[in-house]
Amino acid sequence: MTNEQYQEAVEWLFVQAPNYQIDGQKAYKPGLGNIIKLCDFFGNPQEKIKCVHIGGTNGKGSSSNMLASVLQESGYKIGLYNSPHLIDFTERIKVNGNNCDKEFVYHFIQKLKNLPEDIQPSFFEFTTIMA
Repeated sequence: MTNEQYQEAVEWLFVQAPNYQIDGQKAYKPGLGNIIKLCDFFGNPQEKIKCVHIGGTNGKGSSSNMLASVLQESGYKIGLYNSPHLIDFTERIKVNGNNCDKEFVYHFIQKLKNLPEDIQPSFFEFTTIMA
């Protein structure tokens, strides 16, 4: 995979999937039906991990990064999913403080291109299942 192929794949993701920050209300997909189908397609990875979900209006990034740091220092393997990214898409998904590999992102997007027609994820759903 070249850097150009990676960039094209990430651009495809931004163009293909409705994004609430760009498309507004028309990108919103109510209900969990879509994400459930997406999780089923990928073998329900959420059932194989323990996770902490941090929600709220402000401070999610700071809180999640602080918690990830504490848990990592305690010897846990930590995955962290944040958005938005500042420079590169790989910043959104980290394992033990390291950005995910561009190869991982590229190959995962290739799998997303082969989704069944009845699964039409939003950008958020695409990136959540990737994480």
